[in-house]
Amino acid sequence: MSRSSRQKEKLLYLQKIMLEKTDEDHALTINEIKDLLAGYDIQTERKSLYDDLRILETFGLDICRTRGRDTRYFVGSRDFEIPELKLLVDAIQSSKFITHSKSIKLISKLEKLVSENEGKQLQREVYVTNRVKTLNEQIYYNVDEIHNAISDNKKISFRYMKWAVDFGGRQKIVRVERHPDKKYLVSPFALCWDDENYYLIAYDSAEDKLKHFRVDKMEKIKIEDAKRDGMDRFEKFNLAHYAKSVFSMFGGEECEVKLSVDNDLIGVIVDRFGSDIYIVRESDTSFLVNVRVVLSPQFFAWLFGLGLKVRIISPKKALDEYKTKIQELSALYCSEK
Repeated sequence: MSRSSRQKEKLLYLQKIMLEKTDEDHALTINEIKDLLAGYDIQTERKSLYDDLRILETFGLDICRTRGRDTRYFVGSRDFEIPELKLLVDAIQSSKFITHSKSIKLISKLEKLVSENEGKQLQREVYVTNRVKTLNEQIYYNVDEIHNAISDNKKISFRYMKWAVDFGGRQKIVRVERHPDKKYLVSPFALCWDDENYYLIAYDSAEDKLKHFRVDKMEKIKIEDAKRDGMDRFEKFNLAHYAKSVFSMFGGEECEVKLSVDNDLIGVIVDRFGSDIYIVRESDTSFLVNVRVVLSPQFFAWLFGLGLKVRIISPKKALDEYKTKIQELSALYCSEK
């Protein structure tokens, strides 16, 4: 390529060098910038580099200068600061619905938003975290397909999977269809991120109710020609309230439960149900609160974990169901062998 052709590309490569190689702790002199441009087969003079840096600055690049024996140049503010990107990295790493390989790719892209030296701080986060991740590589495409269906006001069909143990031959854990003879057909309305998992909130017209599905367990998603229905049900739906009441999206009957709670657990109740709950003094050491929950194994497990400091007062159905669960557990561990 001719020298003149490379000169036309000089500003582009200069911007690339400044973005990739410089930050507040790693500034470059004019001579160092010249040498890096030479690596791209671009020859330039010091005087023209000063003009080029001013052009980049006028264009919007935050070119900063350090004063000293040699003036050094670096890119100051960027679209994202390191603390902001670290938050995003941690969100990616803690998300069960993003596979390990996809996490690596996403973080690699985030690295390109800062200098190479700052990017190493983000990459290091990959190795210090070790959280359980989904194995479903299709989740990216599932989310995209669901968003497209919502945007186009169309129903979707899919197969719903679950984990099972295969004891035939070599014992292993396998993914199988929850209902092999059933193809789910629903009207998608919203995606919800709860307990580090992605869920689809959708209306099932066959059963006339809203349901939730783990997106990483959905396979063979297809946008159907049929228009969505159940809009009237969804318009009355409070997504934030639903996420709080369902307890990690376990299914069950939703109802209002009155709890007696020790005063020192007010923080636990607020963390679970929010600060807009209404409480009533029961005694000097406890209060009463009404909350809407789904009577699910997850709710009872949460309740059991709080021990003697929380009691179900009403309704009788919830109290009886909790007693039954406790009796079943007691019988399991106390039975004679």
